[in-house]
Amino acid sequence: MTTIAFVGAGSVVFTRQLLADILSFPELADVRIALHDIDAARLETAAGIARQAAEQLGVHPSITATLDRRTALEGAQFVINMIQVGGIAATRTDFEIPASFGVRQTIADTLGVGGVFRALRTFPVLRGIAEDMLAVCPDAWLLNYTNPMAMNVWWLSEVAPALKAVGLCHSVYWTVAGLCDLVGVPLEETDYRAAGVNHQAWLLRWEHRGENLYRRLDERIEADPELRRRVRVDMYRRLGYYPTETSEHSSEYVPWYLHDEREIARLRIPVDAYIGISEENVAEYEQMRATLAAGEVVPLEHSATEYAPQVIHSMVTGSTRIIHANVPNRDLIGNLPRGAAVEVPCTVDSLGIHPHRVGVLPPQCAALNQAFLAVGELTVRAALEGDPRMVRQAVMMDPNASATLRVDDIWALCDAMTKAHGDLLPESLRA
Repeated sequence: MTTIAFVGAGSVVFTRQLLADILSFPELADVRIALHDIDAARLETAAGIARQAAEQLGVHPSITATLDRRTALEGAQFVINMIQVGGIAATRTDFEIPASFGVRQTIADTLGVGGVFRALRTFPVLRGIAEDMLAVCPDAWLLNYTNPMAMNVWWLSEVAPALKAVGLCHSVYWTVAGLCDLVGVPLEETDYRAAGVNHQAWLLRWEHRGENLYRRLDERIEADPELRRRVRVDMYRRLGYYPTETSEHSSEYVPWYLHDEREIARLRIPVDAYIGISEENVAEYEQMRATLAAGEVVPLEHSATEYAPQVIHSMVTGSTRIIHANVPNRDLIGNLPRGAAVEVPCTVDSLGIHPHRVGVLPPQCAALNQAFLAVGELTVRAALEGDPRMVRQAVMMDPNASATLRVDDIWALCDAMTKAHGDLLPESLRA
């Protein structure tokens, strides 16, 4: 029997979507679902949603829930990781303290001050997951959704090189889907290829029956001044390749926008957006918990586009798919650092995940990715070596923070973040 473990199953909004997608495949209707979370109430809610999903779909998986992670992982073939260390309280810290120093952020989960400290508090838990997997399910695939994706996949490749781990994110898919809507071409009729780093990959090819669709996009942008008031449209017009994450995300990864009020207004950048998103997620969880407690049905919600169900289905059935995924750079992109986590096309089949060699990125795209990865490398090295100075150096290299603050302020900000996060951080980095 195929066993799928959910680590961080208390992220019930996401768990509900993934379960609906997985259990909708006839070949996966009788899988074993092992749910784990450290929050008993959230775990109970996730289990209730899983049982209801099975009932609504008329399938009969085995469903277990446990607060003990290693028990959940025993015998798993697939482990879906979606933890958020510190929860919404830590997210608020990631926004509020930098804001008090004058640093504006929008999402704060991938790069920047928020991304660095989210990584540092996530790394110890990822190490524990990897150690447990290598002990009780050494052949399983770890399907990671937790951000900061590029740092987390890089960290796992360093501390557990024997682990089969891949980072999954829907940003490439939804970028292309949105662009296809914009130019009036069905997504399923297009061919596309993207590469770079997670949340800052580049749409290198995008075609419909041999036609380069960038020409149509240029026409739409030229005809609509409001389209030009978006960060990634602005980046595309200047760099020549469209970035594969939202404008909210993209604004944080470059030094050009968030430090300037005029640019925030021109490009309509929603500062502090993720705080509202996080609060909405908590409210949705509370609503689902109340619905279950009242004995009512929580409606199914399919994503239909998330990669984890597709990956599992391909490996179980041998159906071949091509996705975009995050893996260590082992001669995949020639002008990005070897070993860094890169996002590239991958073929998935019964034998696993097979990354495609891209070659080299356009130099302007590689230059931005190199700056992005410099922050990630210093963060990973800080944790590996237990060096608090390297944490400060990572934030010094961050494009948004360095465009906003003096170096003394960056160090003071890191001191304040370290104190606020306290024992969520590795002990060696609490200085």
